[in-house]
Amino acid sequence: MTAFTPTDRSRAKRLHQRAAYDRESIYPILDAGVVCHVGYSIDGQPYVTPTCYWREGDRLYWHGSSASRMLRQVKTGIPACLTVTHFDGLVLARSGFHSSINYRCVMAFGSAAEVSEKAEKSAALEAFVERLTPGRWAELRPMNDQELKATTVVAMEIEEASAKTRTGQPADDEEDYTLDVWAGVVPIRQITGTAEPDPKLKPGISQPSYLDHFDL
Repeated sequence: MTAFTPTDRSRAKRLHQRAAYDRESIYPILDAGVVCHVGYSIDGQPYVTPTCYWREGDRLYWHGSSASRMLRQVKTGIPACLTVTHFDGLVLARSGFHSSINYRCVMAFGSAAEVSEKAEKSAALEAFVERLTPGRWAELRPMNDQELKATTVVAMEIEEASAKTRTGQPADDEEDYTLDVWAGVVPIRQITGTAEPDPKLKPGISQPSYLDHFDL
């Protein structure tokens, strides 16, 4: 994999040692997430919309209602910025100034286009379902034409992207290490619980194996 070439819009302006522009750093952060925030502007008014996303190669996809203001705008090719953040821990330093958080984040820039061809659109939605629950698409009722029409899918080729991360313990001023103040890291982890069956589930249907990895 090669690195993206940063410009003024994607280059980290401070704490440069935390930044990375190579795909090997950026893609694992993207692939570890499900929810992103899409930034865009309409007539000079900025908006940031949360949505689900997925990645295939150098392309990021997201979808929603065909009535979505965000999707109606970004599919026209206006500049967009998609961000993903993982909150990994509270960093409790001996001073408020040096207290921080551990995190992984990515900013990806590009222009989105609508995925309108029926087979390609269906394949993109299948890829999203399979990413979350491998094997489920084959057992679902197929989407009908009205459902496909009511759903907009867009794809954004990543033109530029940058990652920024913080890990580890506090970085206090040297003289503060002698203070009688507790310092350290409180890890933050997102976990999944045991699947909860729909009360209206047809009798005799057992939990599919692709949900086993969600069980604690």
